Amino acid sequence: MLRDVDWRIRPGERWVLLGANGSGKTQLLKLLAGDVWPSPHAGSARLYHWQGEVLREPYGLKPEIAYVGAERQDRYQHYEWNHRVEAIVGTGLYRTEIPLDPLSPRDRVRITRLLRRCALERLARRRFLTLSYGERRLVLLARALAAAPRLLLLDEIFNGLDAANHVRMQKLLALFGRAGLPWVLSTHRVRDIPANATHLCRIDRGRIVEQAVLTRARRRALRVQELASAAGSAPAGRPSARSHRPAPALITLHRAALWREQRVVLRGLELQIRRGECWVVHGPNGSGKSSLLQLLYGDLGVAHGGSITRAGIARGVPLWRFQRRVGLIAPELQVLQPRGARTLDLVVSGLHASIGLDVRPGRSQRQRARRALRRLGISALAGRLVRTLSYGQLRRVLFARALVREPDILLLDEPYAGIEARTRAALRSGVDGYVDAGVTVVIATHHRDEWPRGATHELELGGARVRYCGPLRVSPRSQ
Repeated sequence: MLRDVDWRIRPGERWVLLGANGSGKTQLLKLLAGDVWPSPHAGSARLYHWQGEVLREPYGLKPEIAYVGAERQDRYQHYEWNHRVEAIVGTGLYRTEIPLDPLSPRDRVRITRLLRRCALERLARRRFLTLSYGERRLVLLARALAAAPRLLLLDEIFNGLDAANHVRMQKLLALFGRAGLPWVLSTHRVRDIPANATHLCRIDRGRIVEQAVLTRARRRALRVQELASAAGSAPAGRPSARSHRPAPALITLHRAALWREQRVVLRGLELQIRRGECWVVHGPNGSGKSSLLQLLYGDLGVAHGGSITRAGIARGVPLWRFQRRVGLIAPELQVLQPRGARTLDLVVSGLHASIGLDVRPGRSQRQRARRALRRLGISALAGRLVRTLSYGQLRRVLFARALVREPDILLLDEPYAGIEARTRAALRSGVDGYVDAGVTVVIATHHRDEWPRGATHELELGGARVRYCGPLRVSPRSQ
């Protein structure tokens, strides 16, 4: 996974780590953090310089290195660590994973000051798992800061952040730089590179292929390269002509309200999604986008007084009959996949709308799964265990899982998070093709360049209410 790594990070340096999906970025960050170990061979060593000493082992130093990323965040979902935000941030003070003792008055003062600094004070009493994906990321950054680390490792930290929180994160990184805190940040988007980044490290297939000072000229070259990669993988085209006759409704919400942990997430929602429509759902972090998609899929229910109707699902008909017609991609779905499962079996589970498999799949099911993997260019991953996949590789596998059944509906929640530019463009092009073919699509995203070319409607959420619901107000990304 990593080979011949020679890298030195000095005090005050701020590194950006670039590389394709599966190139080894997350493993390299884990190696720095002391979470994984170098394979021993002659002449190899991992050295920590600490208070005049040179150490080969991370014992005693791991608490001084803060690591924030998708895998650490997903652990809270996996183990259902649903503590209040102030308690989770408080674990950073004592460098524990979960709260062990009640917070003291002095601790609360320190945490309140830190949350205010991160513009998160309003979330202090909220339960962690009721937060949006982007809000959780910011809370875990606050937790890392509470530990007063000597090195900060950030793995795709901008994934899932709305525009306002993206700016807030950039300001925090600038603040860390002025304080002299060194950090390493991995990203797939050149626009996410902070202005005060000082160095660039690029990794390819487990080897570091570039280390350089990050000059303005190098930034411009990276941006040009990213645009070229995206253009080369997204062939131009025009959406197919659509009939003006009203199509049958697939999902109808009437006076729908949604509550989570005694807090209203959405209220007064009137929505009708018709066959062949493409809806873009957008709004700030915490506005209810992910909850809405979970509601449409059936993982959450409408509160008393409202209703949801799905075509072909009358009273008494099992909901799984509807879910087997749906291709779903969501951060929560990625968390739930069995880590010891084979990639091919994960894709087969899409035929059953299940997490894992209860019975051994038949030959025809395996063939369909292999075709889905081949269509996405990831056949080589078929025999890999889920736990050996990078975040971006697993997201591509979830695309194969969603498409293996040739679904009637695609529900996509930030589907391109953690995916490199070239692959992101190819997947967007594939979704465009499904829209053109008349597949109903509902996509939640913070990035306008991820709106499908043939998008027909938009739903803007904010403050637990609908800000706009209707035909597309602006053109989607350029042809």
